[in-house]
Amino acid sequence: MRLHPISWERLTEALAERIATTPAQDGGPWLRIAVDGAPAAEPEQLAGRLAEALRLRGRAALRVDTHGFLRPASLRLEYGHTDPDAFHDEWFDRRALWREVFQPLEPGGTGRVLPDLWDPVTDRATRSDYVALPPGGVLLLHGPLLLGHWFPFDLTVHLKLSAAALARRTPQGERWTLPAFARYEDETCPADAADVVVRADDRHRPA
Repeated sequence: MRLHPISWERLTEALAERIATTPAQDGGPWLRIAVDGAPAAEPEQLAGRLAEALRLRGRAALRVDTHGFLRPASLRLEYGHTDPDAFHDEWFDRRALWREVFQPLEPGGTGRVLPDLWDPVTDRATRSDYVALPPGGVLLLHGPLLLGHWFPFDLTVHLKLSAAALARRTPQGERWTLPAFARYEDETCPADAADVVVRADDRHRPA
């Protein structure tokens, strides 16, 4: 893998240009982009920059955070609050993501996407309204453990942290998730699966 030093600003512009010239793999009118990364890599920050850059290019962009699609506590915490395998396998409602986010963006779909489904604080449905993404619009799905589930992404970006950087930047109360990310590295190999890999060990100097 050849890595090149770059700034977040230049990276955002380069990705926005690539998205602007990327056709939907299924021929539909919407693009589906993954910004994959552990919380410590702050994938929401890159997704936000991309959304703004795309809007400046006249492209509607909708950010969807996978943390809005957590499963109910009774299911995701069945094996306790700190089980890394449960976090890897059970915390995120991938069926709901398929149903509420990806299916509406299939050819002939409605374009009406549910931006979030479940509030982990209240452990209840958010009751959010659907958002209509117009033809030519771009879905930016961001969060951890996104790859390896056959989601129909048109472009995938993986924010890679070394094990040491991940451990250093993960808050103490969330360090129990580290084995889940080690398993993700071993089983999914996101750096090999992604179209674009961003080395994000240094918050200010990505590559």
